[in-house]
Amino acid sequence: MKAYLLDSAVARYVFEHTTPPDPLLEQLEKETAEIAGENAAMQISPDQGRFLTMITQLMAPQVVVEVGTFTGYSSVCIARGLSGGTLHCFDISERWTSVARRYWHEAGVADRVTLTIGPAKETLATFDQTVDLAFIDADKGSYPAYYELLMDRLRPGGLLLADNTLRRGWVADPAHEETTTVEIRQFNDLVIADPRVSVLMLPVADGMTMIRKN
Repeated sequence: MKAYLLDSAVARYVFEHTTPPDPLLEQLEKETAEIAGENAAMQISPDQGRFLTMITQLMAPQVVVEVGTFTGYSSVCIARGLSGGTLHCFDISERWTSVARRYWHEAGVADRVTLTIGPAKETLATFDQTVDLAFIDADKGSYPAYYELLMDRLRPGGLLLADNTLRRGWVADPAHEETTTVEIRQFNDLVIADPRVSVLMLPVADGMTMIRKN
């Protein structure tokens, strides 16, 4: 459970009052922890997974883009929320996404997902569909580039979600100058200054920002 920004008792209460992940997602979380070591921290939390499923169900999108798939937890959650349409995943790792592919099949959502391997700054540039919903959870220094590529393709009223935007709360401390924190802080400043969008930052897990194209 990622709850960097909440009191531990409140975090436990939230967890206990959120629909829990099913055995397949629990197994994916466990397997990721076993094979990825410290990289397992890149996986979203169960409450974020539930949030992604519900947002997808509410929006009923036809075209969804995910930048940063890792072992597939978020993509399973998004794909499960689809009532039609396709989730297009962009990642650079054959190793980690091979796990995702297996879980897409086990979850019965493989027919809803396409995967493109390669640098997303290049592969997204050739993506020629109008996007309804997007989720960014990849290398933080490239968030501004992914954001612009997706904004060019996002429909009016479309939603872009960006993960890790509170960086354990460090973004609010000007004295904290660790590279990733600075990159996220710069991305947050870019988004809030963009007249094309409306923004809501949620203090869930490591921070998730909802960005709606006006």
